Amino acid sequence: MRTRTREPIYSTAITAGRTVFGLFRLRPSVTGLANLPDAGGAVLAITHFGYADFALVEWMTWRKNKRHIRFMAKKGAFDKPLVGFLLRGMRHINVDMTAGAQAYADAVRALSAGELVGVFPEGGVNASFTVRDLKTGAARMAQEANVPIVPIAVWGGHRLLTKNHKPSVREAYGTPVTFAVGTPIRVEADDDPQAVTLALHGTLQTLVDGLQKRYPVAGAGRWWQPAHLGGTAPTPAEAAATEAERQLRKAAARAAAGSPGMERR
Repeated sequence: MRTRTREPIYSTAITAGRTVFGLFRLRPSVTGLANLPDAGGAVLAITHFGYADFALVEWMTWRKNKRHIRFMAKKGAFDKPLVGFLLRGMRHINVDMTAGAQAYADAVRALSAGELVGVFPEGGVNASFTVRDLKTGAARMAQEANVPIVPIAVWGGHRLLTKNHKPSVREAYGTPVTFAVGTPIRVEADDDPQAVTLALHGTLQTLVDGLQKRYPVAGAGRWWQPAHLGGTAPTPAEAAATEAERQLRKAAARAAAGSPGMERR
């Protein structure tokens, strides 16, 4: 068995996270925990309804086998002085959208070395709280590195911190956070990544459906419940339209900032 290298920054971050989650009296529960591998590389394909999902999944994984996850994070986060220092110290993977091949190669290298790599195949946080279309990167990385994909659904974590909702300590305190770890998916050399990705989408949505059905807090009429279950979250179509508008505004702002002769008024 390979000796685990000491990682003081990662260890400190996990301790800090455990302390915060303990102070908030979060109530975790997990189904399918045995599906998390104790050794060897794997792509952890995780639903993305809240900004704390990465920390919650790391917390859940650490409680099981004390393994570290290398998450793929956007370059903008790495560019922030303190956050970037922490991300590099925890050996997360820098994703520069203008040079994605490098991040992909780094992820495959980590997987081949026996690491767990965490990905959010939906892309950004999904405000509809249903699983939207997935990118094929998880399937392609698993195929190239010859490692399984482990589907993971998280429900309740979005009540702590998510898109379009101001966080509240009162709301977050004592929140049940539930996890479902699906059966590992093996991607063979001749499998079609698109077909694997479609199957992964179905698996993740099924896991989410189960978590929502068993969740110990009624969600009818609540902001954190999806529309098809009686909540007030936007429908997938509404969330997609809002996100498209947001991306257009960001692109316009970037273009304006880069235009010569522009002055602040």
